[in-house]
Amino acid sequence: MDVQETMASCRDAFAELASPACIQDPYPFMRWLREHDPVHRAASGLFLLSRHADMYWALKATGDAFRGPAPGELARYFPRAATSLSLSLLASTLAMKEPPTHTRLRRLISRDFTMGQIEKLRPTIARIVAARLDGMAPALERGEAVDLHREFALALPMLVFGELFGMPQEDMLGLVAGISAILEGLSPHASDPQLAAADAASARVQAYVGDLIQRKRIDSRHDIVSMLVGAHDDADMLSDAELISMLWGMLLGGFATTAAAIGHAVLAMLAYPEQRHWLQGDAGGVKAFVEEALRYDAPAMFSSIPRIAQRDIELGGVVIPKNADVRVLIAAGNRDPDAFADPDRFDPVRFYGTSPGMSIDGKIMLTFGHGIHFCLGAQLARVQLAESLPRIQARFPTLALVEQPTREPSAFLRTFRALPVRLHGQEG
Repeated sequence: MDVQETMASCRDAFAELASPACIQDPYPFMRWLREHDPVHRAASGLFLLSRHADMYWALKATGDAFRGPAPGELARYFPRAATSLSLSLLASTLAMKEPPTHTRLRRLISRDFTMGQIEKLRPTIARIVAARLDGMAPALERGEAVDLHREFALALPMLVFGELFGMPQEDMLGLVAGISAILEGLSPHASDPQLAAADAASARVQAYVGDLIQRKRIDSRHDIVSMLVGAHDDADMLSDAELISMLWGMLLGGFATTAAAIGHAVLAMLAYPEQRHWLQGDAGGVKAFVEEALRYDAPAMFSSIPRIAQRDIELGGVVIPKNADVRVLIAAGNRDPDAFADPDRFDPVRFYGTSPGMSIDGKIMLTFGHGIHFCLGAQLARVQLAESLPRIQARFPTLALVEQPTREPSAFLRTFRALPVRLHGQEG
C-alpha cells in the first residue's frame, strides 16, 4: 500500500507513526499529514499539529492559549496516573508546571544549570569523546564492524550525565537500560505491559536519585546535584520530591534523545560526504552542521507533554475544543517547506552565522521546543555533538555503514538498536 492509500484510511496518526514503514522513514507520512490533515484528531481524542507555523504559535502560546494539566485533571488526561509511578512522576516534572510554579522551579535550576556550567564541562566531554574513539579504534583498524550506537552514541551521554550528576560510571550504567523503557511507557499509546515495565524502571531511578540526594547533602561536590541540594542565597529551596522529579525528568529528557541525535548526525556525515567540510573548519561551521543535523532528524517525533486548550481554538479550519489535549509533531515542523526551503535536503548553510536554533531566514528549529518550556539541556546536547563530530571525522575519515541501521520500534523516540560501521577499504 502506498502513502496515499495508507493515508486515505488513516484514522490515528499516532498508530501510523508506530507502523514498520514509519519506523524506517516517517517523513512521507508526515508530509501527507502536513498537507492534508495538519490539525489531526487521533482516535484517542488527542490533537496533533504538523505545520511549523501552528506549532511555533502553540509552543509560544503555552501559558496563554494552552496550559499544562492541573493536578486535579490528571485522571482525565492520564487515566492510568493513579496507579502508574511513571505517569505520576511525569505529572510532577517541570515541563508539566505552569507559572508561577514553573517560574519558581525554572529559576532555581537555571541558576546552576547554566551555559557557563556546561562550558566548564566541555573539556571533560572532549576527554570522554577521545577515550571512546580510542576504544573503538583497534577493532575498526582490524577491519571489524563496530556498533557505533552502543559503543559511542549511548556511551557518551551516559558518561557525561555521570559527570554532571556526580555519579559513578557503574551506577549510571545500571540506570541506562531502564530509560528507554520509561520513554516507551510514556507514549500516548503505550500498552499496559509497556507501562508496567516503565513503572518498574522508574521505581529504580526514583530510589537511586533519592539516595543520591541524601549522599550529596553529606558529601557535597562540584556537580549539579550537589548544587541543587545545597543552600542558595535565599530561603527558597527545592524539596526532595521536587528534586527527584526534576532529576528523573532530566535523565529522561537528555540521555536517550542525545544518543539518538548523535547517531543521526553521524548518519548525515556518512550520507552527505560533500558536507563534511563544515566539520573541518571553524566553530561556526561545526555549529551549522550540528544545527542542521538536529533539524533534519529530530530525536523526539512529537511532544510527550499535554498542552491543554484554554478555549476553543481554530487552526486551519479545524476547531480544537476547550480542554482538548494538543501535541506537536516536531519532526514534521522541522521539515515544513514553508519554514525551511527544500527541507528534505541536508544543508548546513541554512544555520551558518545565526543564533542557535535559528535559520538564516529567521525560522526556529523546533527540536528543543520553544517558549517557556524550551529544553534546559539543549546546550549540553549541542556541546556533545560539537565535540564528537569533528573528532570522528578526523580520526576515522573513511568510516562507512556496514548495513542499514536497526531502529527501535518506537513512535515517539526515533533512535537505534544498532548502527554498525567499519572503515572503508579495511573490510575483513
